[in-house]
Amino acid sequence: MKKFCSYLTATWFGLGFSPKASGTCGSLGALPFVYLIFAYSSREVLFIASIALFFLGVAATNFIIKSSEDKDPSLVVIDEVVGQMLTFSLVWHSLTDWKIYVLGFILFRFFDIYKMGPVKFFDSRIHNAWGVMLDDVFAGILAAICLYLVNFYLF
Repeated sequence: MKKFCSYLTATWFGLGFSPKASGTCGSLGALPFVYLIFAYSSREVLFIASIALFFLGVAATNFIIKSSEDKDPSLVVIDEVVGQMLTFSLVWHSLTDWKIYVLGFILFRFFDIYKMGPVKFFDSRIHNAWGVMLDDVFAGILAAICLYLVNFYLF
């Protein structure tokens, strides 16, 4: 049961098993979740869900890393889900506009792929479940700041 729950969580209900671009699939898989929280709840629930998924992600990723040779398995996409959720945390009232979702997705993927500043630090220096999760947390924070600025000045 622990193995099943770990894989279900870490792969975000199987999206991480995508043969190509699993991180992109995980990021896309977070968008309906963000929208549902926006539609039926509050910004505080988004933060609480992000924190809860972060710690669940650390545990699930740790389990997978221990049973694998890979220290950052591509099938683990819960980190992308958490980072993508954080991306939208500063633009809560603009989540009615589909363009915000598209731009937030693009910005998060940019910071996740190109790994600048703290994203690079956690990706290259911390080779465990915490590093896997934290690099995407910081990619989400950088994307959130950029999304907020673009939303404030352009939309």
